[in-house]
Amino acid sequence: MNTSLETPPFAKQNPGISQLNRRFNISPTGSTPFICRHKYVAVPVALFSQPKNETRLRIKSKVPAVLEKNERAMTENLTDPPVRIVAIVGEGSVSPLNNATWQEVMLHTAKRLKWVDGAYEMVVFTDNLSHSHEGTVKNLQRELSHTEILVTVAVTNQESVKWIKSNSKNIPNIICFDSSSGMANKLGGSYVHSETKGTFFNKIISVSQPKKANESMEVINTISEAWARKNTDDIRFCLLVIINAYIRPVPILQNLRSKGFSTLSCMVQNCGPQILNCLLDPDCRKALQCLNQCSPVDQVCNYRCIASYESPNLEAFSLCVLQKNNCLELNANIPEKPHVPPMVKFRGKDLCHETAEDLFVGWLGNLDWSWRVVAGQNPAYDQFPCQYQLFYRGKAKGSFWYEPVFQVKTLEGKLVWRRRRYRVKRNKIPGTFYFSVLDNGVVSNEFWTIVDVSDDLSWGLFHYHGAARVAGQSYTGAVLVSPDGALPKETDTRRLAAALEKCGIKEWELFTVDNCSCKDPPLGIPEGSNLHSVIDVKDRNLNLP
Repeated sequence: MNTSLETPPFAKQNPGISQLNRRFNISPTGSTPFICRHKYVAVPVALFSQPKNETRLRIKSKVPAVLEKNERAMTENLTDPPVRIVAIVGEGSVSPLNNATWQEVMLHTAKRLKWVDGAYEMVVFTDNLSHSHEGTVKNLQRELSHTEILVTVAVTNQESVKWIKSNSKNIPNIICFDSSSGMANKLGGSYVHSETKGTFFNKIISVSQPKKANESMEVINTISEAWARKNTDDIRFCLLVIINAYIRPVPILQNLRSKGFSTLSCMVQNCGPQILNCLLDPDCRKALQCLNQCSPVDQVCNYRCIASYESPNLEAFSLCVLQKNNCLELNANIPEKPHVPPMVKFRGKDLCHETAEDLFVGWLGNLDWSWRVVAGQNPAYDQFPCQYQLFYRGKAKGSFWYEPVFQVKTLEGKLVWRRRRYRVKRNKIPGTFYFSVLDNGVVSNEFWTIVDVSDDLSWGLFHYHGAARVAGQSYTGAVLVSPDGALPKETDTRRLAAALEKCGIKEWELFTVDNCSCKDPPLGIPEGSNLHSVIDVKDRNLNLP
């Protein structure tokens, strides 16, 4: 199999470079407790449906995008018009994201939307209208007059509710999260009625236009599940789903669009034995049935299924259907934004390739691991419990490897250890690397950056951009690491905050990894491997478990 890297952001790739292994992540605060994280692609994207107790091939996507003719029209335009979004949040309302205010969260979301498409324009207001300057109120009215999506979050003041309803009658898409039950939700110009107070569409009574009922229900279910996880990736994802379904196609959500008969034909002609073996294998069949319950682009949900039920037959299925034959006809590129510069000096000297690799190797040799993950940003890949990182130089000249070891609590409640193997190659710029992994039959290519590492190696921050091309998935994230899995000293708080700022990450976005019950991790590296080249790592008095 060809595991050559996709062209990463910021640099051309060297031909022939290949890599193997990805990271792992778990569901964020507020989501069902699940697994340890490491990057890991969510493989077969809902290929099978499960009506009652029956398993059948599915050739229809879950959440439809806007009509294909609209998509073709969009591609004909060199510059798409802006997608205008207005967010109104309750004055002083606090989010579950480490007590950040909803105003902070939505302002940050507006910035993160720009990473996907510079034409996505979201403005954020609070609902303190009675005490706002007259110019602010007029500005809000002006924005509402031409917006395509209105989002309200934690708006419960009845005067505010009355004002918003009066000024939003012509807005085609209105979504109300954790807001007053008096707020009306609307998708594609049709009202969606709900019995549930406060939360978003928890129990649907009806959609005003029956023709749009099925489409709206799929969108509603996807958004509701994502919003419940309460993290910045999923908050942005909710808005992208609305844009994709009712305004114009969102390229990174392209696997919401089914290829129909061509997908089925490709699978049957090329992968018949692999499909049969998967359906006869209880774990592989459970994985497909589990994936069928996830939105195809919901990486958190998909990865839970994969990590819970991974098996050789699932790997063979994915390898054939996705990696070798690309039956879903998907594509994804490594994101170019945010641009994250690497550290340029370590211990007062310019960073070179050898030193950068040594920083990855970290504490391995003194300890049985290079680093332990303290916290991560990506809700699908950075938050599994008990994450150990093993970086080492291989026997072959110039070879470098990364093996994450992490714990998973499966959907059936079992605790299991998982391990992956990435091939790592240097980029031209010291401190930046290409990673590649074959994970459950799908190749993922990643671009990693060493953002900062303290002089005493007491902590480090690594950022990544990645894509699983044939699964149609791209992602970004970052991990904060230390030798013992503990947070950095308070004296390093300012330096860490500056490193996070380089990544476009707020401190309140990070999820703390559970490092409490990490008994007997399957560590160790191949015999004959090499460790540090230029850095002398000295022992510290660590109170290790």
